[in-house]
Amino acid sequence: MKNFRHGGGAARQNLLAAVLGAAMLAGGASAALGAGPAAPSSLPDLWVAAADAPASKDALFGDAAPAAKDAPPGDSTSASKDALFGTGLGLAPKSPWRGYVRGELARTYASPSHWSKMLVSSELDAEGAISANVKYHLGARFDYDFVYDATDFYPPDVKRDQRANFLVRENYLDVGAGDWDYRLGRQQIVWGEMVGLFFADVVSAKDLREFILPDFDQMRIPQWAARAEYFKGDFHLEAIWIPVASYDDIGKPGAEFFPAPPPPPPGFATRYDNEQFPDRSLAHTNAGLRLSYLKDGWDMSGFYYHSMDAQPTFYRTVVTGPDPAWVYQAQHDRIDQVGGTLSKDLGFSVLKAEAVYTHGRSFNTLDPTNADGVVRQNTLDVIGGLDFTLPADTRLNIQIFNRTYFDHDPNIVQKQNEPGTTLLLNHKFGDNFEAEMLWVTSLIRNDWMLRPRVTWRFRRDWQWRLGVDVFDGPPLGLFGQYNDRDRVYSEVRYSF
Repeated sequence: MKNFRHGGGAARQNLLAAVLGAAMLAGGASAALGAGPAAPSSLPDLWVAAADAPASKDALFGDAAPAAKDAPPGDSTSASKDALFGTGLGLAPKSPWRGYVRGELARTYASPSHWSKMLVSSELDAEGAISANVKYHLGARFDYDFVYDATDFYPPDVKRDQRANFLVRENYLDVGAGDWDYRLGRQQIVWGEMVGLFFADVVSAKDLREFILPDFDQMRIPQWAARAEYFKGDFHLEAIWIPVASYDDIGKPGAEFFPAPPPPPPGFATRYDNEQFPDRSLAHTNAGLRLSYLKDGWDMSGFYYHSMDAQPTFYRTVVTGPDPAWVYQAQHDRIDQVGGTLSKDLGFSVLKAEAVYTHGRSFNTLDPTNADGVVRQNTLDVIGGLDFTLPADTRLNIQIFNRTYFDHDPNIVQKQNEPGTTLLLNHKFGDNFEAEMLWVTSLIRNDWMLRPRVTWRFRRDWQWRLGVDVFDGPPLGLFGQYNDRDRVYSEVRYSF
């Protein structure tokens, strides 16, 4: 049976300089680092930082390299296919249980300064074999954030939503039948292949209550799905059906990273109705097909996905009296997406590219006369990047992207073309210390995010991380909307 494949000001500057300085001194020090459109944005909607993505396909799937002994669940440093996706039948690890416990502390230092996270989180996963052709995976996570007990900064709805959470993670059965593999249950379905960015990864829902700041494996929300995969030589076919879809979790108004829509004109307040989710019917199920082929080192894929959009759109109703207000409600459109991915190891670097055409998604308009505050805009997202492995344990990743809006409506915030770029620089100081900086920015406006951090692996299964998240840009920018959310954070994690 084959394994499933996944395809400011002076204060801000001083604090940022201090963290960057700590990163550069980490080699000789004994401390290290570690951390529906919602609001109209100038960049593609979803991002995550990639800390340890492999530099080549061989590095990710090579059979010769041993698995990293202390890699936590879902960590991309696993060096073999079995280590990354679970051992094959008959090769289960000595214990079927694995997981982690972590504590996170964050202080938002932009005005008004406040504690924004005091989180304790634990995840437990297990996998094993029922028979020669059937194996299982179980997983769950529990989070508790004491910041909602220790402070009164956030409104009651936010406290109820984010203080305590029990999350069902991946829980599925794998069944092998010759050239076919079947996976039934709650699972991650990963189609995107870019380093740290969600473009072609159209199936996954995301937990965005902390924007795009959590780690990759923490953000992704599994889908209840039936998946069939066919393997024949270098050809791979994947078909999925999602009868009960998961949707992006954007939190509640007043939360630290709630994606506020455009503000109303003077004299009107802003109110929110509860998010409207599609009812559970056959008409609201999702389905997709993905084909991939490996030829002369070129890994190519194409896909089609028909779904209720995991990303919400804020629809608007205007109330004129007795209390004038713009009332927003997050809703989910029916969309179609066609796309493809490409990757090639060039020797000196790894080339990756993706393109996704989306039909039927709505975007907020600034036109106050528009009946529901949204307009349909078909879009094309294109991204390409190179990943370089440099001397002295240094890695450089550069990516350039663009979103094009067809039949562009002049009343949306976005321009017809919205180009941007990302830069990721990572350097390891021996086996225990690591410094990294991620920068994401628009190329047509001052809208950016900077994330320097250092990590210290002070014992075999332990790590400590310290970092800063900095945002800047216009109030309606993807990052500028969080101008007053600049924060410094620390995390301790034990993996078992």
